[in-house]
Amino acid sequence: MKKLLAATSAIAVLSVSTAWAQDQLSLEGKTIGVAVVGTQHFWDREAFNGATSKVEDLGGTVVAVDGGRDNQVHADNHDVLMNRGVDAVISILGDGSVDPKFEALQAADIPVFSVDHPSPYVVNNTTSDNYYMGTTIGRYMADAMGGEGKVAVFNAFENSLRICGIRTGLWKYVLQDYPEIEIIQPELAEEFANAPEDARRQTLDLLSQYPEGELDAIHVGCWDQPAIGVVQALEETGRTDIIVTALDGGPDTMEIMAEEGSPFVANVAQQPRLIGQTAAENVARYFAGETLLPQTYVDVVPVNGPEEAKAAYKELGYGEIK
Repeated sequence: MKKLLAATSAIAVLSVSTAWAQDQLSLEGKTIGVAVVGTQHFWDREAFNGATSKVEDLGGTVVAVDGGRDNQVHADNHDVLMNRGVDAVISILGDGSVDPKFEALQAADIPVFSVDHPSPYVVNNTTSDNYYMGTTIGRYMADAMGGEGKVAVFNAFENSLRICGIRTGLWKYVLQDYPEIEIIQPELAEEFANAPEDARRQTLDLLSQYPEGELDAIHVGCWDQPAIGVVQALEETGRTDIIVTALDGGPDTMEIMAEEGSPFVANVAQQPRLIGQTAAENVARYFAGETLLPQTYVDVVPVNGPEEAKAAYKELGYGEIK
């Protein structure tokens, strides 16, 4: 199983010699606010559960708020946490509307620890290496296409979410080395709500515009729930010669990848629960007096083909695919 090199993916703290041992970490007597943009999506829910469970494991009290996938509600929930007088905040995802809230919390001496949202107003952001994810999926897709052909991309969030901009931007950067690969314009924009069905309908429309032999790949630039609907549309129309790639590597999409003859050929799996847990541990490290670096990176698992999908599924604790 190929993995991100340990030198660049290890959890980033100041130094091993100054890091507190795992069994020494504690949040006893601390109240930690955990704000999540929503819990409808597997990734968001896992990160939230990882953060809240780890805070409790470390002896802390959790005050949880859920934005219901509304970015403004998510942002305003940080005001709720400030008014509750929490000792620190873990903030999971969100767009630029949360940054003024982070700034206000910082001014009130309430430290913020973000997940997948770098900001000058947070102590630390815990994330996957989005640069590595974008370049890796770009190489995998280009190789699967034989270095040539046309690819359509679902890319709704490149300009609104920083992590999506990084992932899609690096994917496009890699494709500059493949001049015979053409990105079809205009790019597609998936809806978050009911993403698989929305992507299925858009893919069916796309296929009607590009007859057999005129489209070689479909990529989902930031996550992988739309890829479920993309694969459904390809199977409905018998166009499974078109390959599909995406990012996140949730258990549902890896199950599809593991199917014999699946057009879903490559992904990069994250560990959202571990990311949430690590954010909570970083809160404890901070209160223990440890100096944290701005970013903490948690390993990702590149998944190239059905056998790697089966192996990653098992490795990440989702069970076993026969």
